[in-house]
Amino acid sequence: MQVAIYARVSSDQQAEAGTIKSQIAALIERVNSDGLKVPEELKFVDEGYSGATLLRPALERLRDVVYGGTLDRIYIQSPDRLSRKYAYQILLIDEFRRAGVEIAFLNRQNGETPEDELLLQVQGVVSEYERAKIMERSRRGKLHAAKQGSVSVLAGAPYGYRYIAKRASEDGEARYEIFFEEARVVQQIFEWIGKERVTLREVCRRLSTSSIKTRTGKTWWQPKSILLILRNPAYIGQAAFGKTKYGPKHLRLRPHKGHREQSRNQYSVYSVPEEEWIHIAVPAIITSALFETVQVQIAENRSTARVRKDGAKHLLQGLTGCKQCGHAYYPKPGVRSKDKSLLCSYYRCIGSDGYRHEGGIPACDNKPIRGDSLEKAVWDEVVKILQKPDCLEKEYKRRLATGETNDAAKMESEQKKLRNAIARMIDGYADGMIKKREFEPRIKLVRAKLAQIESQLQKAQETADSGRQLRLLIVQLGDFSSSVLSNLQSLDFETKRNVIRALVKRIDIDRDSVNVTFRFGDIEMPKTKAG
Repeated sequence: MQVAIYARVSSDQQAEAGTIKSQIAALIERVNSDGLKVPEELKFVDEGYSGATLLRPALERLRDVVYGGTLDRIYIQSPDRLSRKYAYQILLIDEFRRAGVEIAFLNRQNGETPEDELLLQVQGVVSEYERAKIMERSRRGKLHAAKQGSVSVLAGAPYGYRYIAKRASEDGEARYEIFFEEARVVQQIFEWIGKERVTLREVCRRLSTSSIKTRTGKTWWQPKSILLILRNPAYIGQAAFGKTKYGPKHLRLRPHKGHREQSRNQYSVYSVPEEEWIHIAVPAIITSALFETVQVQIAENRSTARVRKDGAKHLLQGLTGCKQCGHAYYPKPGVRSKDKSLLCSYYRCIGSDGYRHEGGIPACDNKPIRGDSLEKAVWDEVVKILQKPDCLEKEYKRRLATGETNDAAKMESEQKKLRNAIARMIDGYADGMIKKREFEPRIKLVRAKLAQIESQLQKAQETADSGRQLRLLIVQLGDFSSSVLSNLQSLDFETKRNVIRALVKRIDIDRDSVNVTFRFGDIEMPKTKAG
């Protein structure tokens, strides 16, 4: 019997605390007690992923394995490890069962009676209700504590302070404690900006030259970190609670360096207006007068800085990335001639900018690429697709040819045979011709095969539906192509950019080539020289 295990914890803190290990240990113990073994490749673990979403890497791989029809049983600690939402639980359990896969929960006995199904559904509803209740109680509790002036709702402390938790405090109350070594640095930063009127980058340079380390131990400071310090009212004794809030997830074209394709969080953080903040008294490090002077200086620096045009100015902005280091490629203005008479733009790897990294040492040596040449090359490929929309249909047929083919008529015949076999076995058991110990494993095996055949039939139906949808998309793309191509020379920047984003998934720039990943396949082009 081929078995797998699935475990999940919601937060990084739980993962670091080792709670995921206790889940896995309990699952392995149950597998061993059943006289089975689970291979390493069938241990599916999601660390730090919320149960409120289905977009989890390990769960996605598990569903692919189940869909392949090679799995017999899945061990899970409890239904809420699958999902915290009742609807998602039912969806996954139904999907697994239709594929002929048995689900073994550690916190309940397996069963197929109506009572067992009712218990499972009740557990799912209670789990979802419990999650919502915990979140609401936590929100209201923190809000009340903040209004009462409790520092415990702030949890961490900014640079210059140390957070003293309740359990470590003599009076049993959480508090901020000034860390004098860092506090002197904070005072120096405010004086440089407020009295000497230096820029943020000059502050970073002075700190790095003096080998003053950040909270994480780095000697290279970033202007954004300095700006956050300068705007934090905690340094005048008024720490703020509720400066941000959760909201709908921002759409992103490509994952950031070091981040997964599937985000752990299904929300984004939004700023809250300053008048809605709740202020909590903490020890002050600087005077209010110096703080206000710095705010005026920041506003003045912003007003005298070069004004940038809002919005995107480049066709491929947000789509380009470095194949070598994983950082993004960003557009940057440049010149081609010594007299600076010919202006142009380049796409440059963030990793190759020394000033962005500790010690001023670049993290990548991948070369920049001419912006106009790259944009023209990508646009030409997009135009080819618009001119030949049938390439989508060819690509789809190629994938079908290389994948598994499903003979619907043959599977329907097999489905009928299995159903007849089940009926005969039931009749034989009712007539006493088959004993119970023989009947149960045989009927279970045939039902699993039937579930697998029905799953394959559903796949075939979904494939046929996808084909019809794709043909509709091809027709729509054909209509769109004819309207666009007739006015190809007069397309404005925004239209061209939207067309590219609709068809291109990402652009990976290597040392000597550029790989354009469309939403239906890859195209590799030789890299255009930077000069």
